[in-house]
Amino acid sequence: MQRSLTLNGFGWPRVLSFGSGLGMAVASVMTIQHYLAANFPESIFEGSFCDINAFFNCNSSAYSVIAAVAGVPLGYFGVMVGGLVMLGVLLPSQALERTNRTIALLNGVGVIVLFCYSVFVLGSLCLLCSGYYVFSLLSLALFWRQGLDGDPPTLAARFGRPSVRHLAAFGVITLAGAYGFGRFHEAKQEAQSGGVGARIVEQYYSLPVVRWPSFISPYMKVQSTERFEDAPIQIVEYVDFLCPDCLYMNEQLDRLLEEFAGEINVAFQFFPLEAKCNQVVDKDFHPGACEASYMAAYDPSKFRAIHDEIFANFRAARTPEWRADLARRYGVEAAVTDSATIAMVHRIMNTGAEYEKTSEQYEYGIRSTPTLIINNRMVIGTFPAEQLRAIFRSLVDEHEQGGDRRFLENWVGD
Repeated sequence: MQRSLTLNGFGWPRVLSFGSGLGMAVASVMTIQHYLAANFPESIFEGSFCDINAFFNCNSSAYSVIAAVAGVPLGYFGVMVGGLVMLGVLLPSQALERTNRTIALLNGVGVIVLFCYSVFVLGSLCLLCSGYYVFSLLSLALFWRQGLDGDPPTLAARFGRPSVRHLAAFGVITLAGAYGFGRFHEAKQEAQSGGVGARIVEQYYSLPVVRWPSFISPYMKVQSTERFEDAPIQIVEYVDFLCPDCLYMNEQLDRLLEEFAGEINVAFQFFPLEAKCNQVVDKDFHPGACEASYMAAYDPSKFRAIHDEIFANFRAARTPEWRADLARRYGVEAAVTDSATIAMVHRIMNTGAEYEKTSEQYEYGIRSTPTLIINNRMVIGTFPAEQLRAIFRSLVDEHEQGGDRRFLENWVGD
């Protein structure tokens, strides 16, 4: 009997093949859902935040340049590959098995490349993506060990004989679906500044009013007015320099600073998620975050330059060697032992304990980064620039109306 993965009854290899295809499809759907939730949240309560750790973090992948191709999440292609593997099990044929075998090899090479990019370029690994990697390599191993035609002498002979007709049909269907997904992606982008933006503003104003921290950091990312409270947009941001979501939030804020120049104040509230210095939260996610905070706080005149350089070199900043070089270049080597600097960072950081817990799971309201207090309303997690822009515009409009809340009805209705 000729060896085959799918043509010789429902033995364990065929069952495993179906399972690998199903696993690829499910993992891919989950990555798509996370990509959309991270980049296009539908609610102010759905913002993503840094609650895994610096390495095992799906947001780094969701925000990266490889997360989507022309608006099509990579997970879509994973769904298609997984679906084809399952189809090959349910409707077996020699042509389809040969085609799946070729695609399995290409897919296996692709996941190895993506894994290396994630680990060595992004410096993180998405657990959802990892599930897809595992099932993909399992599928490849099954086609390698149990696939049709036995053991041809060369790799090309074993994996290089797909059915042109099946391959073409799969390509056409995949491209047609990708085109539709691309249009869906465009609609999601447009909605961020339209209906979703209006809904975000309405939800923002539904948040409870909270007091400012007892001590607002003197380290200002942006200062448009002498008094912090005089700007139309007032933000206290609790940030960990080594949190991937804080990097994303920093990028989103930077996109808006020029647009709202002269109307925004942003106070940087140090909040490293490292047990070495932070007693407010029981987390030790980002070794080196305390050190980075001390260096940025040591000389207020150098704060913004060090702040920008850390975020511009985010992956390198996780290494002690890079931070030591940064300290030398800015002359802040004494920061990690300077008692005044340490006391200042701790004073700022400990204000996180002043806010009541937002759920039974967490002891305090400030529990993760980034957390922003925008005009006395607490917003937890990350949001795209379009949603922040909607909130900022509403605050400027409210300021221009002298604080008259009736403006909101007209604003949301626009």
